[in-house]
Amino acid sequence: MAYRVCFVCTGNICRSPMAESVFRARLAEAGLDGRVTADSAGTGGWHEGETADPRAASVLREHGYDTGHVARQFQVSWFARLDLVIALDTGHLRALRRLAPTEQDARKIRLLRSYDPAAGDDLDVPDPYYGAQDGFEECLEMVEAASTGLLAAVRERLEGRAA
Repeated sequence: MAYRVCFVCTGNICRSPMAESVFRARLAEAGLDGRVTADSAGTGGWHEGETADPRAASVLREHGYDTGHVARQFQVSWFARLDLVIALDTGHLRALRRLAPTEQDARKIRLLRSYDPAAGDDLDVPDPYYGAQDGFEECLEMVEAASTGLLAAVRERLEGRAA
């Protein structure tokens, strides 16, 4: 059975689809795309059925990432099938912990930037939605930096499963 990771932001049109796309690329580069699945969702359903924000898609394309995405809202029932739920900021972390049906499910939730040792105490990926294009570039840089550590943690988990 595949290890399942879901990235969660507010509306699932900026940060979480960017994180999903970057992480899928990292998985493919590492040869783990058959053993790990990645998807994304939003804490709210305002953008369900929409594609990624055009600015997010543009930044992803410019950096060679996939841009295919359709927004959806995170569902409580998903905890049962997910191994790791990655929040993009502390607001999402709190919202997801409130939704978690069990303590075991709450322990599956982590902040993305907690996987980036250079992040220090600032573990939020700022929402670029209300800003300019450079906010999306900054978001991508943060996501890329954290994805390396996330990949290492997931690889470690996979090796632990095989033991």
